[in-house]
Amino acid sequence: MQRRAAALVMTAFLVGGVTAEPLWAQRGTHQPQISGTIRTYYIAADEVDWNYAPSDHDHMTGKPYDEKARYWTEKGPDRIGPIYRKAVYHEYTDASFTTLRVRPAAWEHLGVLGPVIRGEVGDTIKVVFKNHARFPFSVHAHGVKYDEGSAGVEPVPPGATFTYTWEVDPRAGPQPGEPSSKLWLYHSHVNEQRDVAAGLLGPMLISAKGTLKPDGTPRDVDREFVVILYTLDEQQSPYLDTNIAQHIASPETLKKTQPVFVDIDGQPVNIEFPLTNFRETINGYQFGNTPGLTMTEGERVRWYSAGMAGTHTLHWHANTVLLDRSSVDIVPLSAAEMHTTDMVAQSPGTWMIHCHVEGHLALGMYGHYTVEGAKKTGVITQPR
Repeated sequence: MQRRAAALVMTAFLVGGVTAEPLWAQRGTHQPQISGTIRTYYIAADEVDWNYAPSDHDHMTGKPYDEKARYWTEKGPDRIGPIYRKAVYHEYTDASFTTLRVRPAAWEHLGVLGPVIRGEVGDTIKVVFKNHARFPFSVHAHGVKYDEGSAGVEPVPPGATFTYTWEVDPRAGPQPGEPSSKLWLYHSHVNEQRDVAAGLLGPMLISAKGTLKPDGTPRDVDREFVVILYTLDEQQSPYLDTNIAQHIASPETLKKTQPVFVDIDGQPVNIEFPLTNFRETINGYQFGNTPGLTMTEGERVRWYSAGMAGTHTLHWHANTVLLDRSSVDIVPLSAAEMHTTDMVAQSPGTWMIHCHVEGHLALGMYGHYTVEGAKKTGVITQPR
């Protein structure tokens, strides 16, 4: 079908003597049937300098980064350091794409992730996407219904704008026995490995019909968090050469097998240049830097979790969540696997949250969440 469409475009050019619209633009003219509430988002791919470890110390331990961590958190002659040029999704206020929509404090933990897109069953979601980046990118959504034009696999060229239309049909919503809302991912899909490594990934939260508060959040929870165990392989990013040129003083003499640290048994480990570009993160942060995972004792907390570009296991210290009607403290997450789990926040204190794959933990895929003590005014409410 794609080859046939491309051939028809070329034929029109050769026979008619005029340039037809690009195929990616033509496909936007075939829209699915719109029903329910129309929710419109203005989202751009913007280039940013992203810091994987903005603090000068490990937020989990409260101590300076150890020797191993410094190979990822400090710049050197043979490593780029914590700051990389990336492409990320940003939300704007309107189609002019001149004013960024301020991210609320409750969502600061999203980090490198794109904005939350919300919908409920019966809605239509329209994403007006503008590509501010230097490479072709797109927006591909999981779970929702769309036609070929809104699949998000065709490249949107730099500087161009495209509108995706997605229907939130019952398949996209919570099924019997699931929580009242659930997570789906969206990401660029022109070259998925390259685009995800660049940083183009975000959450979409879909709720059952009639279950939202006026502010768009689910009625049956007090707090929501999105936690994506996100492997970012900067070796695959289209910005690798840019980052080398920006941060390596002498790229032509870059030693790719030089860095060595001592492991827990005192043995030297050669980590090589590519491994310093391999980032095991929580929402784009390493070594305890993910901010804002704070709740109050007794609150009903909904955790939307996923793995991306790797196989992970998410573990909470001191609390449990409900997964498939079971109380667990570990959620398995293979690549792009998504789960929605509920927690009643207990055990006041600051607790570790991390990937339980030891190699990922060693590379900084951990953070912390805080349960603040409740005012003694009521009874802890069980999640629905």
